[in-house]
Amino acid sequence: MVNTMLRGTTAVVGVSDTPWYKRGTSGEPALKLVLRAIVSAAEDAGVDPSEIDGFVSYGSERNDGQRMMPALGTKELRFGALVWTHGGGIPGALGLAATAIVTGQANVVVVYRAMSEYRGRRLRVDVAQDDTSPQHLVNGLDSPAQLCALRSMRLIEAEGVPARTLRDMALASYHHARRNPRAIGRDTELDAETYEESRWVSEPYHLFDCSRENDAGSAVILVSAERAKDLKQKPAYLLGAPMGAASGWGMREESGNPYWSAGFQGVADRLWADTGYGPGDVDVAQIYENMTGMGVSALIEHGFCTPEGAGEFVTFDNLIAPNGGLPINTSGGNLAEGFIHGMSLVGEAVRQIRGTSTNQVPDANLSLMTGGPGDPVVSTALFASAAAL
Repeated sequence: MVNTMLRGTTAVVGVSDTPWYKRGTSGEPALKLVLRAIVSAAEDAGVDPSEIDGFVSYGSERNDGQRMMPALGTKELRFGALVWTHGGGIPGALGLAATAIVTGQANVVVVYRAMSEYRGRRLRVDVAQDDTSPQHLVNGLDSPAQLCALRSMRLIEAEGVPARTLRDMALASYHHARRNPRAIGRDTELDAETYEESRWVSEPYHLFDCSRENDAGSAVILVSAERAKDLKQKPAYLLGAPMGAASGWGMREESGNPYWSAGFQGVADRLWADTGYGPGDVDVAQIYENMTGMGVSALIEHGFCTPEGAGEFVTFDNLIAPNGGLPINTSGGNLAEGFIHGMSLVGEAVRQIRGTSTNQVPDANLSLMTGGPGDPVVSTALFASAAAL
């Protein structure tokens, strides 16, 4: 069933990230970081923080909207929600925020994420990670990198996708980070030799295949498409943000079919059906790469290439701005800009529509962002300029 109810009815009008800190070094709790991000996003949009009446986040976010009301001067909290899963929930959180606006439950909704290992609090505790089950632990699997590595090995060994695609995705992210003054990896000069010589984390993943863990806060402001026309920034209209899990995915604990999947079966198909666009129409994409191999799987499942054609499509030259066929992770992505479960990818997807990215793709009218691949529930979103409505 095609669902066009949300298509172009809301827009992101304000974006902000705090500086990126190596985990545990911000010196501030997550609540303070996210408040800074929200106030800055409101300023970017040209709205007063007190106007925010909806709060949406995902993945065990601890900073509830009601906790932030006094600091923001909130006039009335009308909507609050948390989307299932970790990074897989971020585009879905945008869709939930849009639903609240379209149905009249809220007028100005902030979608946000913040993490901080302040005073030694570990990330796995802070976000209540549930990636490892007893079945995993008794078999020596104790980290997301190990679980994702199994899927990526299947992609390489059984489907014939070249391992070089993982390297080229990492090289593209670090290439873009070099021009992004906000990126925590901006001073890392990554080339093929450095990548290959870096230590193994969990085969086939080298060090540079793996996302970072950072202290930071990030927020975006959504309003109705009608109100967006009168605000400071060029609107980035939300065309669709489906979420879900196909049969054979979800919490099957290593029984997914196909095993190399990033979980986007059905979800990606709904995105294209709901928006009226297809992968060939997309100008630029922010592909959530908790690990590079899962990012490659996400590209395949969104229809940008087949497993057989991945070697030809997923190349460094094809993935970089401004002239690649599909520039990805143009701020550096989770690998090289910073990682708080993919939230910063939203801001970069919006900047590409505005024309203000540090690695701008010319005439970008359709900007994709994908949620955390491999999560039990995933989501994906497509933004558009007014010209593409």
